Amino acid sequence: MARIYTLLLLVMLMWGLNVSAIKVLVDAIDPLLLTGFRVMTAGVAVLVIASFMGIFRLPRKQEWLIISYIAIFNVMLHHSFVAIGLDLTSGINGSLILGMNPLITAMLAFLILGQRMTWLRVFGFVLGFIGVVITTMMGTGELSGISLGDFIVFLGVVVQGFSFVLISKLNPSLDPRLATGYMLVIGATVILLTSQVLGASVQEMTNLIDWQLGLAFLFSAIMATAFGHMTYNYAIKKTGPAETAIFLNMNTLFAVIGSSIFLNETITLNHVAGFLLILCGVFLGTGALEYLLLKRRKKTRF
Repeated sequence: MARIYTLLLLVMLMWGLNVSAIKVLVDAIDPLLLTGFRVMTAGVAVLVIASFMGIFRLPRKQEWLIISYIAIFNVMLHHSFVAIGLDLTSGINGSLILGMNPLITAMLAFLILGQRMTWLRVFGFVLGFIGVVITTMMGTGELSGISLGDFIVFLGVVVQGFSFVLISKLNPSLDPRLATGYMLVIGATVILLTSQVLGASVQEMTNLIDWQLGLAFLFSAIMATAFGHMTYNYAIKKTGPAETAIFLNMNTLFAVIGSSIFLNETITLNHVAGFLLILCGVFLGTGALEYLLLKRRKKTRF
């Protein structure tokens, strides 16, 4: 189990830094075009890795339908919204809004799957949303409206949360790491086609010849997206959503620090307050605190 926890911490670090990488990349390349190429590269890499691991196989007819359905929300809409949103907002704001992911997932699981809800979790939801409001409306130190970029990133969080609920319905005979590869390729294909319909020029990808942009692209596609998603989806099956949600808090912290270091963005007291509220909200709202308390009680009994 220690090995999985170490891998999860590494994934959180890569996902956090990935926010800065995407922010840099969308400033140089059309967001949809970039997302299509980035996700396609990640998807092909996952399928190649799955082949070397001996878990590669073609999905059955029913599995194709489920994978395609999830790919719409988990890949096509989520990655597109995040890329477009980050092009219109700051990396720190985007990072903190993305930190709401486990909280939104827990709320959707309650609404759609009818999972148990306690007052402690409701309190967590309230804290999390207050944190987002402070971040988006007062992050710069002055009261302002929620920007379009903030709203689009938030939409990206909602559609991914919905996709996580759908993933729980995936056929357990299909390895989640292999399913990740197929979802990425299907979603990327749709994103690329959409970018061409909207007039994006493929020639913009030549900007990646610049070694800094090229390294950022490879890190984002291969390490953060391919390796990261494979490992995270596998960890959910091994440790459960409650414990993985705890690690997602580290993702937000790394993302904010990365935005400050690599994007030279200023972290204000309101950003810190928003982060702490979102952190507490995720810890309470996802049931992570209840899970840890229950686990501790079981240990003291024996």
